[in-house]
Amino acid sequence: MATGSTLARRALGRQLKRIRERHNISQSAAGRVIGVSQQTIGRMEDGQPTKVSDLYINTLCDAYQTSGEERGMLLGLALEVRTAQKSEGGWWRAYADEIRPGVNHYMGLEEAARKLAIWKVTIVPGVLQTPEYRRAMVWMERPEMPSEQVEKLVEVTMRRQERLAEPDFAVDAILSEMVLRDQVGGRGVISAQLQHLAEVGLRENVSVRVVPYDAPTHLGSRVGSFVLLEFPKLPATGLIEPPVIYVEEYAGDLYLERDTEVCRYRDAFAEISRVALDQDSTREIILKIAEEHAA
Repeated sequence: MATGSTLARRALGRQLKRIRERHNISQSAAGRVIGVSQQTIGRMEDGQPTKVSDLYINTLCDAYQTSGEERGMLLGLALEVRTAQKSEGGWWRAYADEIRPGVNHYMGLEEAARKLAIWKVTIVPGVLQTPEYRRAMVWMERPEMPSEQVEKLVEVTMRRQERLAEPDFAVDAILSEMVLRDQVGGRGVISAQLQHLAEVGLRENVSVRVVPYDAPTHLGSRVGSFVLLEFPKLPATGLIEPPVIYVEEYAGDLYLERDTEVCRYRDAFAEISRVALDQDSTREIILKIAEEHAA
């Protein structure tokens, strides 16, 4: 699996920030060393797309008085960024006119992730949606959107699901029973969607479980829907980027990366998992509700 440039940029930025702060050098001072603005240093350290040349890295290493080992690591990460940028197309960028602002960042993270742990209070996760369900969601959210644009958004969702065929990519999805009961697109659409969930849940790398209405009290309603993304080792350096919590909101998206924040959500996912049905029982309830919708 190609990890893409997103992870390499994040790893490089994280290491540059760590070394700079260790030597008590400000971002503005670091910018003056290589002749760029404080904002550019900030973008580099935040893992945002910006020029990262070996000249920049070597000059910063001189200013930071880094060890040979650290210099080699940073140069390796910079090479990984450039190599990944040449080899990847970032396929979702072709749909930039249709997808909402900020989605590019999530798409890069999802494409690079090795595992998604998903808790959904409402709405089937995009990576598990049928075309008809996704189409109904788009029409509900943006009824004024032209049909051509709607179909492109459906294409994006289907392209995302190609990763389910990769054995080293895993999805652990826990859904509230509300997700199964909400008749998105009408009874026929949701019935077919639930049958798809039952089928995709049989894959070895996909787990779909349900928290029924009568489950014991748990944190799921309190924390709301979220995705925990975990990442593989970077090929060249062997570094592993820390996990990210993604919270999708109607008015904007939230990314949480601090250890304390990630731990709280990881613990919440474990608590929700404790009250979720097992996969066999989940398949039974999904198919039962699908039949109810189809009746």
